[in-house]
Amino acid sequence: MHTDLFESDHVLFGQAVRGFVDRHVVPNMERWDHDRLIDRDTWKAAGAQGLLGLSVPEEFGGPGVTDYRFRVVIQSEIARVGASALQSGFSTNDDIVLNYLLRHADPTQRKRWLPGFVTGETIGAIAMTEPGAGSDLRAIQTSAIATEDGWVLNGTKTFITSGVLADLVIVFAVTDRAAGSRGFSLFVVEDGTPGFSRGRKLDKVGLHAQDTAELFFDNVHVPRDNLLGEIGGGFTYLMQSLPLERLGIGVAAQVSAEAVLGWTLDYVKQRRAFGKAVAEFQGVGFTLAELATAVEVSRAYIDRCVRAFNAGTLSAVDAAKAKLWATELQGKVIDAGVQLHGGYGYMMEYPVAKAFLDARIQRIYGGTNEIMREIIHRDLLRA
Repeated sequence: MHTDLFESDHVLFGQAVRGFVDRHVVPNMERWDHDRLIDRDTWKAAGAQGLLGLSVPEEFGGPGVTDYRFRVVIQSEIARVGASALQSGFSTNDDIVLNYLLRHADPTQRKRWLPGFVTGETIGAIAMTEPGAGSDLRAIQTSAIATEDGWVLNGTKTFITSGVLADLVIVFAVTDRAAGSRGFSLFVVEDGTPGFSRGRKLDKVGLHAQDTAELFFDNVHVPRDNLLGEIGGGFTYLMQSLPLERLGIGVAAQVSAEAVLGWTLDYVKQRRAFGKAVAEFQGVGFTLAELATAVEVSRAYIDRCVRAFNAGTLSAVDAAKAKLWATELQGKVIDAGVQLHGGYGYMMEYPVAKAFLDARIQRIYGGTNEIMREIIHRDLLRA
């Protein structure tokens, strides 16, 4: 059973994306892993191909496409070749940072920042997590103190996706500890701002080509023009944007599971043992049958969530379910893929081994899957 999510425009767009991936991604993946960085030329090439900033309005240089199915097409084509680090970087830019700017930037800020997200000249990051605060963001210590002409920002952030290359960073900071959930605000810190520095490029288990860093803010002066939205609105804005972030993670998990299942099926069909193809053994066949069924059932829910997002009806709970289910399934499919590849599944020249490393973070970032269960649990109690 194939997905019925796409129409002819998405299919044509997919052909263009596939061409970009084959020309600009596949030849460079090994180098990116070695450098622990995806070069800016790739971002600019993606912008020139029309793959970035799809939702940016035409007045700011974008196509103004709000149909999330086009983003799913991009995710699918990148997953096809196992370039999870690029997938993560593009998703951070378009599903997270750009989403905040489109929701909360004023007209002047939009004019300043949005065009670069279309051309690939602007790489964004969002700085929420701290060494002592991950899923519990109310525990953050980074603070912004008001001055006559802006704020002074102090604090440390860690595990920041695109932290090395980022041209602008949306920083989640405390502005009034006594105000509870109304005591947090968002500030945009641009590259080169005095007092803003980057620490080491973090050495991760997977996603080696995706630059992740520590960020430091030492008496950083943030002008009034760089406040994003209203003072005290940060936590509310975060809650509003999490459904798309988690949907993006769920989609990434789904298309990764589909790709790995395909690689594994191809392998066991051609690999022979005891005089026949590995795929012909009943134990292998039953495993593949169960995984194929689970992947197709999962796709039906993910497709429904995408349609709900397009309609403006995707709830935070449904997005949490998508993230929880798809990332858990991704882990099961990849683990089985490694096992069915035998010793070759443990060799890094096989994409299933790389997928094994890259996928583990999916159950952690965007809110751990334990938090997703808690969100769903609380909703059940309210029902």
